[in-house]
Amino acid sequence: MERALRDKKAICFFVVPGLVWFCLIALIPVFQSAYYSTLDWDGVTQATFLGIDNYVNLFQDELFYQATLNSLILAAASVFIQLPISMALALILANGVKGENVYRNIFFVPVIISTTVIAHLWMKIYHPNYGLLNMLLGAIGLESWQRQWLGDTSTALAACFVPMVWQYIGYHMLLFYSAAKSISQDIFEAARVDGANKWQISMRIVIPQIVPMIKACVIFAIIGSLKSFDLIYILTRGGPVHASEVTSLMMYTKIFTTNEYGYASAIAIFIIVECLVFTLLVQGIFGRIQKE
Repeated sequence: MERALRDKKAICFFVVPGLVWFCLIALIPVFQSAYYSTLDWDGVTQATFLGIDNYVNLFQDELFYQATLNSLILAAASVFIQLPISMALALILANGVKGENVYRNIFFVPVIISTTVIAHLWMKIYHPNYGLLNMLLGAIGLESWQRQWLGDTSTALAACFVPMVWQYIGYHMLLFYSAAKSISQDIFEAARVDGANKWQISMRIVIPQIVPMIKACVIFAIIGSLKSFDLIYILTRGGPVHASEVTSLMMYTKIFTTNEYGYASAIAIFIIVECLVFTLLVQGIFGRIQKE
């Protein structure tokens, strides 16, 4: 009993500082934002209490719906395009290829590059006059496909998504790869003895075994898309004509351009609730899958 008590004291000694720090940098700001969202405040002058008026105005704002839709499109694309590519690369590497470690490191390089650097790199690729993409299309006789990729309302959002995919494919690939490599080799040997090929091993053994990691990656991809900001801000600033506007960028504009701190705080609370809802939804879906 005394030993257990000593262990509890040790646990508290290490946990409490982290808990206090988490409250200071995460929970308290959330509650502050919730309070600010009930105010009409420009960040300087006297605030006026509005109650839920900011939320009412938010859900009557057409730009908010467009920004939310764009965020959801990015989230869906991340789950159904980015993650399958990452999964395929991870399964190929996990099956054992020549230069496995080299390829793994190459795919992970974009993750450690600054988002600002990546954004400026892709701005050069998309440039309508000397950009690599338009030059390549011209070289293969597809001049009709050339366009201002970041300045066209029909392509701006997709043009922002491509660098996001390129940057984080390696991140999710490494998570899938590490999960696949943690599976006991005895299971693979038994499957090979039974005549299973690499495709069958991947589909019927590896993927079912790494479902918890798939769930984590789906959550990471959705939340990352819903709060995406820096890449889109540098590439398009939400344009043209709000074609690539997302909720986090809209929140930034309301704070630093129009000084609507209360309205922006309402958007921040919406993003937090949105991320929480999708996290619970994904956990519920995968919980049913694992039970089956």
